[in-house]
Formats: sequence, structure tokens, C-alpha cells
Amino acid sequence: MPFDDTLGMQIALEEAQRSFETGGVPIGGALIHEDGTILSRGHNQRFQKDSATLHGEIDTLEKAGRLPGSVYKKCTMYTTLSPCDMCSGACILYGVKRVVIGENENFVGAEELLRSKGIEVVVMDDSKCKELMKRFITERPSDWNEDIGV
Repeated sequence: MPFDDTLGMQIALEEAQRSFETGGVPIGGALIHEDGTILSRGHNQRFQKDSATLHGEIDTLEKAGRLPGSVYKKCTMYTTLSPCDMCSGACILYGVKRVVIGENENFVGAEELLRSKGIEVVVMDDSKCKELMKRFITERPSDWNEDIGV
């Protein structure tokens, strides 16, 4: 039986909330194997760790540690926001088979690139993900622009 995408997104949203509460960009992720094993969860920590690259998906992959390539090919990356070029590239590089996105209203990342590489992309259009991201963008517009490279 396939893993429940709603549960995967709930985990990613918990991570996004954790980032927001600790002064970061509210983007969370979870890497979950098709058998339901949660391999990792993470969140954007660019501000918390003074990092140029520690987006939510990258933190999630980092926390999973080194895995055989065959493992990624049986995984879904859950992310609360449409992944940027860097994060999409990491999913492509490791062969993640699915990317489930909480929302793409506040930002549209490299979804078409993911699809062009044969990765299944699902957009959940989650209102909680949208509201949390919108709140951050409204309260901290310069930090948001920095995070997306504007």
C-alpha cells in the first residue's frame, strides 16, 4: 500500500513550523521510502546556521546521510513549497522518484524540470502551507528575497 501523502506533508509542515519558530524560512521536508519508512525530515536553516545552501530539501537530504542510489529511487521528497532549481537538482541527481509539494502559489520552482526528468510531481495545494509561507513573506520580505536569490 502506498504511503499516505497527507501524512508526509504533515511531517514537512511540522518542520516548516519549526523553522519559522526558530527564525528561519518556513520550508520543511521529509524523505520517505515507498515502504513507509521515514528516512529523514528537515527544514530550511539558512538563517539559523548562516548557510548559503541549507534549504529545506537540502537539509532533509543531509539528515538522511549517505544512502545507496537505489534507496532514493524508491523515495518521495515531501516539501512545503515548490522546490527551487538547487533543491530540484538535488532530487534529480539522486533519482528521487516523486516530489510532493505543499503549495506553489507563493513560489513556483523547477517543477517542469523535475517532470522532464521523469520525476512524478504532485501539488497538494495545502492551505496551511500557503498561509505559513505568506505570513513569512509579509513579515520578512527582504529575508524572503534573499532566500530566493532576488
